[in-house]
Amino acid sequence: MKILVREIEERDYPEVLQIWHNVLGNRNFTAENIGWHHDRFKGNANYKAFVAEWENNVVGIVYIMQYAPWGVEGEQFWIQGIAVKDDMQGKGIGTKLLEHIEKYAREKGVDYITLNTGFKRTAAHAFYERNGYSSGNYCFGKKL
Repeated sequence: MKILVREIEERDYPEVLQIWHNVLGNRNFTAENIGWHHDRFKGNANYKAFVAEWENNVVGIVYIMQYAPWGVEGEQFWIQGIAVKDDMQGKGIGTKLLEHIEKYAREKGVDYITLNTGFKRTAAHAFYERNGYSSGNYCFGKKL
């Protein structure tokens, strides 16, 4: 299976929305606002969005943000979202996305990647662990 990982393009938005909605259950992106979300980060090297493409179809996505946390030397990547279409899971696409991000991180001198995932997403937890990620904390948030 030949998977191409590349930066997102406007033509990808409909398929990307399906992944956000159907796989991640996140409805914050809509057909009306996805362009605005992507346009606000264009040209900002600290934000990137990539898609995994197979046979001219978007089958996976990953969004990252580069940041410098307090008390840590160097910079880190935070994976803000990563998902693969349900019917394409288990075919190495998610691993390909992680490998792409890890290579990109090394090229930028970033040596640590973090991500959050829901408690009930146990299959995702196992996937991250198989790919060398470990958990050791909780992430909390509050909408103001």
